[in-house]
Formats: sequence, C-alpha cells, structure tokens
Amino acid sequence: MKSALNAFEKPLADALWTDLHKSYQEAYLTEIGLVKAEIKEHLHHVGRWARRRRKRSPLTLFPASSYIVSEPLGQALIVSPWNYPVQLLLNPLVGAISAGCTAVLKPSPYVPNVSAVLEQMIRSVFNENYVAVVQGNRDVNKELFSSRWDIIFFTGSPALGRKVMAASAENLTPVVLELGGKSPCIIDSTANLKIAARRVAWGKTLNAGQTCIAPDYILIHEDVKEEFIRVFAAQVEYLHGKDIKESQHFVRLVSDKAFERVTGYLKDGTIVYGGRTDSSDRFIEPTLLDNVSPDAPVMTDEIFGPIFPLITISPKDGSFKDQVEKFITDREKPLAFYYFGREKDGWDLIQHTSSGGGCINDTIMHIANSHIPFGGVGNSGMGHYHGKLSFDAFTHQRSIVKAPTWIDLPVRYMPYKFFAIIKRMM
Repeated sequence: MKSALNAFEKPLADALWTDLHKSYQEAYLTEIGLVKAEIKEHLHHVGRWARRRRKRSPLTLFPASSYIVSEPLGQALIVSPWNYPVQLLLNPLVGAISAGCTAVLKPSPYVPNVSAVLEQMIRSVFNENYVAVVQGNRDVNKELFSSRWDIIFFTGSPALGRKVMAASAENLTPVVLELGGKSPCIIDSTANLKIAARRVAWGKTLNAGQTCIAPDYILIHEDVKEEFIRVFAAQVEYLHGKDIKESQHFVRLVSDKAFERVTGYLKDGTIVYGGRTDSSDRFIEPTLLDNVSPDAPVMTDEIFGPIFPLITISPKDGSFKDQVEKFITDREKPLAFYYFGREKDGWDLIQHTSSGGGCINDTIMHIANSHIPFGGVGNSGMGHYHGKLSFDAFTHQRSIVKAPTWIDLPVRYMPYKFFAIIKRMM
C-alpha cells in the first residue's frame, strides 16, 4: 500500500484538483501525507500491537495464567465521504490491514475522478478477495449496509449515520461512526486576536470549510467582536492574497447542490465581511454573518462551507463562561470544540462541556496527532481511530486463560469445602 501510494501520488493530487480545486500542497498535507504517516506508524508498531499479551491473574485463578489475543474482526465495510476522499478512505483501511481484516471500500460518487484513481490504485496492489472497491450512489450504499459485515466504518453526516446504525442493528454489526455537527469556536476577551483570527481563518478556509471538524460558528465576547472582524479580514488576505478567488489554495464547493445550499445561508444574517459568490465556479468567499438568530438554518444545520455566523456574548447578560457553556450544552455534542483565550478558562469550559475533541488557542490540529484518539461523541459519532486506535477499531480483544494440568486444586469444586477461605481471597 505504501508503494502504491507513492506511485499514485501525482494522479491522486491531479484528481483532487479536478474535483475540488485542491492544491497539491493542501492535497499532500491534509490527505496523502497523513495516510503515509499512518502507514509508517503501523509498519513500525503493528508487530507489538498484535502480539499476545500476558495479564495479571488473581490469586483465585492460581496457577493459571491470563492473556489477551488480538484477532481480526473479519470483513470490514469502509464508506468514505467526498470532502477528504483519500484520507478518509485509506486511513481506516490501514487499520483494517494491520488488524488482519479484509475490506470492501466504497468511495464517494461526488468526487468521480478521485474515486476512479483510488480504485485503480487499490486494484493495482491488492487481490480483490482481500481489498475490493465498489463504486456507486446511495442505492449501492443501501445495498451494502443491508449486507452482513463484521464491522462497518462510516464517515459522513449524522443523518446518514443514523441510517447506517439502523441497518447494522439487523445483523448486530459493530460500527465506527465518524460524523460531524456544529463545532463551536469561542473567542474570549483574553484572546490574542491576531493569532486567533489567523488560526480560525486557516481552519475555516481549509477545504473551503468542507471539513467535519471545521469551526462552524463563533461565540464571541462583545468587547472584541469589532476588532476580530477587522483582524479576520486581514488574516484571510494574509493567507490567500488580496483576491481569494485567485488563490491556488482556496477550494471550491463540491457540487452545484452544495453551492446552492451554502449560499442559501447568506440570508440568515447581516454580512459584515465577504459575501461574494460565483455559481459558475462554485466559489463562495469566506463570509462573516452578524445578527444571526440561534434558530436560523445557518445555526441549526452543519454549514460545511466558508460561512461563519457570529453569536455575540454580552457581559450585560451574565458571565461569558456561563453563557457559552449553556449555549453549547443546550445543543447536540459537537465533533470539535475550539477556545481562544486564557488557557485556564479554556480548560474550565472543556470540563463543563463535551465534544469529540478540540483545541485551546488553535483549530483542526488535534487531528494531526496519531497518539491521541480521533472520534465523536453522541450526535457527532462513536468509536475512535488513528495510530494504535485504528488497529484496535478493527480488532477483537480475545481473553484467554491457560490452566496447567500438573495440579488441580480442589477449592473451586462442589461442595465448596473451602468457601470461607475463597471468600476472603476474592
């Protein structure tokens, strides 16, 4: 797989440009490079991860010994979305391979060029009995989900995640669901606004906001809102130049349907920055929306685009922390949580809220560390992967007790003559 990825790096990058206007640099950093790093991690550690492990045994089992044996779950179905079509298909596959599973891969039909290259790459290196690729639309998905698998690994929307889970329940198939939701970005009055604006602008314009862990909306302290808007505009220009439409690093919306859906959110507030669109190019300029109702569609749907609603938190209405905490906990648990401000306050908010993961004074970067789990909670998903957790996701941990035959202590047998002794030992 490593060799195939090296051989197909350019065709994959070219296909990502064709389907998403994704530059080679972004394609490598957010897709191909992450898969290479995951492969390297597994090649280095899989022997140790898969080894039989001896565990402590209580005195009541003496003289037996206890072990954990890792075995592959079996046949895996891996279904990926269109927004990171290489990374989100191949990273789970690395875990399936290292665990010893076979896999059927279902790429997204919304990025046809990428999906075609992925199929070509997989067919070039794997026997179809081991790893196979199935192309198609939602009808194909429905048929796949109704089949029997030993594990389903699905990345997509919460709405589709519910359908996957309902279908998998028919066969008691375990699932890993990597979903999404509305990930809050909190800008406190103590934030370094220049750094915050740059990192938020980067996280929101990466893949044009079509990222499951993109900051979805901003909860901002009233005292710094106007300054943040000004600095955010400057940082978008710093990242992409005077005209972001001409930037080689600003992705387009994946389809006309996605373009129409996302541009529809522009009417849900007052545009205070950005707002330009071009339907012929599926281009939407990064946009800040003010005066947004918490019940507006832009605040109830996952945006999945470069539009950023601002929710102003006024100190007149109570403490900033309490208002932010209530706003977040009143809604579904998000996949990510981002806080900009004093570290102590960030940890305090993390303790009183829940999310799949997140960052203090940064965005997105928690996904880049294979030593910490990536996954959702509640409405944003279930199960984790990356690094060893990818191996674990496709593995059954089998408990084995090995008992010798050179001795057979009578204490466990009826009529339990030594019950009083055993009771004290337990």
